[in-house]
Amino acid sequence: MTRERNTEKKKFNKKNLAWIIPLAVVIVFALAMLLYTSVYYRADGTAKEALKSDERVTVTEEDFGWFFDGPGTAGQAMIFFPGGKVEETSYAPLLRLLAYNGVDVFLLRAPMKLVIFNYDKAGEIMKRYDYRHWYLAGHSLGGTAASFFAAEHGDQVEWLFLLASYSTEELPKDLKVSSLYGSEDGVLNMNSYQICKKNLPEGAQEYVIEGGNHSQFGSYGHQRGDGEAKITSEEQTKKTVELILQMIQPFG
Repeated sequence: MTRERNTEKKKFNKKNLAWIIPLAVVIVFALAMLLYTSVYYRADGTAKEALKSDERVTVTEEDFGWFFDGPGTAGQAMIFFPGGKVEETSYAPLLRLLAYNGVDVFLLRAPMKLVIFNYDKAGEIMKRYDYRHWYLAGHSLGGTAASFFAAEHGDQVEWLFLLASYSTEELPKDLKVSSLYGSEDGVLNMNSYQICKKNLPEGAQEYVIEGGNHSQFGSYGHQRGDGEAKITSEEQTKKTVELILQMIQPFG
């Protein structure tokens, strides 16, 4: 009788282990992700000021993120994908300046500060709002997330702007793509950047912002490992917006 009980006990223990071990792995992974994403770069004072509405640009918080509604008509709109582990509103100065110049902007909310988990939200925005021309833009990991959406929905998008980023997916041949990065960028992996150029359509454009770095596409301070910028954050923001507007001007 004792031998039978021991056998049953062993079977019970094996059955427990069959689900306890995978559950433990899931819990450890979840805790590790929570710890990893709890530390991120936060929007500075300049970004917070840029979230305030005025007579030219109205900024509202929506379920998908934030909407920068400028004086433009229903002609042009951009969906912006924030960088990884960066507070989304850090990009408010850049997006506000775009809206000020006639391109309405939708800033995506990033779960756990990783927009890669929410990139398909762009499709819902495009269904909800009526614009003739849709553009995508993203910084760093946000640019890669934007390229995921562009690869799947290239027929709905006219232009993709990669800010210190690259596409790991092959993009549609008729999609217009522009890559912008700072000459002092110390974060962008240039080896991966060069390798992933094969995923861009023929005619993709590349622009180097002299004196700019990785962090100054947003307003969240100096990112670890980045180079020291030789221009101010305001200058890099202005130059970025000028380049984007120069490219999309004919579509307005």
